[in-house]
Amino acid sequence: MEQPAGPDWSLRRLLDAAEDASPVQAVEAVTRDLGRALGATSVSFLIADLSGRALVRLTHVASQGAQESDVRRDDEERATVLPFDGGPAEQALRAQQVQVLRPDLEPSWTVLAPITERGEALGLLELSLPAEPSPAVVDEVRRTAHVLGYVVIASRRHTDLYEWGQRSTPFSLSAEIQRRLLPAAYTCEAGSFTLASWLEPAETIGGDTFDYSLGRDQLHLSVTDAVGHGVDSALTATLCVGSLRNTRRHGATLLEQATTTNDALLANGGGPEGEHFATALLGRLDLRTAELDLVNAGHTAPYLARDGQVTALDLPADLPLGLFPGTTYRSTTVPLAVDDRIVVVTDGMLERAAANVDLEDHIHQTRQLHPREAIRALADLVIAASGGVLADDAALLVLDWHGQHGKRRRTVAGADVGPSRG
Repeated sequence: MEQPAGPDWSLRRLLDAAEDASPVQAVEAVTRDLGRALGATSVSFLIADLSGRALVRLTHVASQGAQESDVRRDDEERATVLPFDGGPAEQALRAQQVQVLRPDLEPSWTVLAPITERGEALGLLELSLPAEPSPAVVDEVRRTAHVLGYVVIASRRHTDLYEWGQRSTPFSLSAEIQRRLLPAAYTCEAGSFTLASWLEPAETIGGDTFDYSLGRDQLHLSVTDAVGHGVDSALTATLCVGSLRNTRRHGATLLEQATTTNDALLANGGGPEGEHFATALLGRLDLRTAELDLVNAGHTAPYLARDGQVTALDLPADLPLGLFPGTTYRSTTVPLAVDDRIVVVTDGMLERAAANVDLEDHIHQTRQLHPREAIRALADLVIAASGGVLADDAALLVLDWHGQHGKRRRTVAGADVGPSRG
């Protein structure tokens, strides 16, 4: 087995391989060169499925007639879905730790390395090696997987290949519109906070969204729930999110964002007799003072987990966005303490079928999980209580406050290893 070629391979050669290839071949070019350098017998890129409950092996093979029953094909592109089963691949992704597997029946060692960027779990790099890898080789695979994350992020702006691979189930038109409203990354780790968000769509899309944006000294966030289902709901959500983003990018206050968005929805079919209104929870966290300003426009109250207790925040609830002109909105300031967790949900998490789910208790039980894993666990509870079919979208956003704005993160290959973040 060849050993890594040091810094020259680690960065310059890797980036050259990615940039010299087309966007649809960039990942393959990087993994091929890595495999050649390490003498690997096979190298695969496993991308995280949009369901959050599987990995998908993407390969490019010439068409050979009959298709395998568990494989999706698009011309010569092939996507094989690997559902989570508690095995090493799921463990590597969820725990963000490299797994080195001893050979069983096959005469080769397997290395599974998470592909992660700021806590966003993009997938796995899988290598088969003819001999046990040394610690130096494992470390090289880990670093390459980290850089591969940036290659995936850059390349997918130019092609549908990665998005196609992640979709194990077809999207409706309303789901396609809704997908475009969500941020590019569902997880963000910073020195002073960790944020993760998730959406479990109903069979007929309910128009839920979440959004966030990090400034130099502020974190902006929102969770919205448009009335109705299907394309109409998705279009209402588009107006709502578009207005919130536009006013936020103009430096508007939270109250100005709410007022402007209320007017935008009213100007486009809203009103008490219309079908274009939405509830919303808008937030702005001052990272210097740890003060979280919140505006509640008819939305479900957020939860605060602090010192072993979980409580619903007592916020004044104003009217939803898009019902009446001249609606006045109020802002409430919530001072955060170190180790606080804020959980924002839409009413799909509280629907009638899930009424027996004690959400506050489960927020407490999942408190030690990374926000990325906590939202999946909470979503799974509601799905199970609903018999696997949600009557309404269920969106979640979890924010952990670590304090000390400006401090550096402690990371390994894109994943934060600070206390209480694993």
